[in-house]
Amino acid sequence: MSENSKPIVRLKPKTSDLPIKRGYPWVYDNELVLDRRTKSIDAGSIVQVQSSDRTPLATAAFNANSKITLRILDLNPTQNVDLGWMTSKMTAAFDLRERLFDQPFYRLVHAEADGLPGVIIDRFGDICVVQPNAAWADREFELICEALDAVIPLRTVIKNTSGRARKLEGLDAESSLFKGHWPQAPIPVPMNGAIYMADLANGQKTGLFFDQRPNHAFGARLAKGARVLDVFSHVGGFGLAALAAGASSAVAVDGSEAALSLARQGAEAMGVEDRFLTRRGDAFDVLSALADEGAQFDVVICDPPAFAASKKALDAGLRAYEKLARMAAPLVKEGGYLGLCSCSHAADLDKFRAASLRGLSRAGRASRLIHTGFAGPDHPIHPQLAESGYLKALFFRL
Repeated sequence: MSENSKPIVRLKPKTSDLPIKRGYPWVYDNELVLDRRTKSIDAGSIVQVQSSDRTPLATAAFNANSKITLRILDLNPTQNVDLGWMTSKMTAAFDLRERLFDQPFYRLVHAEADGLPGVIIDRFGDICVVQPNAAWADREFELICEALDAVIPLRTVIKNTSGRARKLEGLDAESSLFKGHWPQAPIPVPMNGAIYMADLANGQKTGLFFDQRPNHAFGARLAKGARVLDVFSHVGGFGLAALAAGASSAVAVDGSEAALSLARQGAEAMGVEDRFLTRRGDAFDVLSALADEGAQFDVVICDPPAFAASKKALDAGLRAYEKLARMAAPLVKEGGYLGLCSCSHAADLDKFRAASLRGLSRAGRASRLIHTGFAGPDHPIHPQLAESGYLKALFFRL
């Protein structure tokens, strides 16, 4: 698209252009002139952003249906968002991951932090799962995949449309196959000496959570010879890593039988199924039942879904994190270790840590914080976007 053909969207007179110039990647609806002409621009269109005095500022993606009305794509206001531009972004993302990892299993593109707002791409060998979570990415999906294929020759590309982000953009939830064939079986993914089974067709999100890789590794360092409890285990995240590191046993707790089945398949692939047990049920109910049974573990790790998925849910979410810490702590033997995780961007590190400490205090357990972990380097943090630093992991000795 040439400069002259781009629609123009302007900031309101009292809206500063400094955030854009300093790299903030979003512009909200209340910061823009949204007159009839502007609102008629198709969702996902590439536009030129101008200040209120008509100074060109940037190239952006537009969606009047979203509170995040503009997503900045490039600070060059005349930039064409074409195959060359897209391939350069994809190449930069690929080069970073190839430096970081010996095997082709990782988050390849992490949205704004990799210069492709709203685009998530996870790589599973010669298969990629793409989540176009913004209107522009959905509209330019074929271009994204063309650039992806130019950088990494792939057998299969899956379009995954699950998740809350697409709903906020006014997008559908129709996943589809872009290239190749649907995987007929879960994909074995090696990480930290463990093997995880990723269901790319029907699993949660893209099929596996790569972000916890360094926290799995830290938890595993505590687990040699230990009895481990992995709560909200999904496909066996912390439990299988612990067994790979020499844990004497691991119990995985999750509400999804499909996830637990994949966890058991992972344990079988590792040859540790004799040391691996699963319990299906509501995590809080299972924690209560284990306490009634007098169960004790050397290491307990809880990795729940986002209890505070938005600012409105923050207070309730913090109470849930406090409750989880309070109920998990009694299951940790004296001198053992408790790991507590949060993937809620609305609950920052200070708030999450304070809620966890309140829970430990109410459980009557003295604690020492021995490690704070975050997402792995294939999930980079955009320096202007706090939301990209969503994952926190606290490890305590009790």
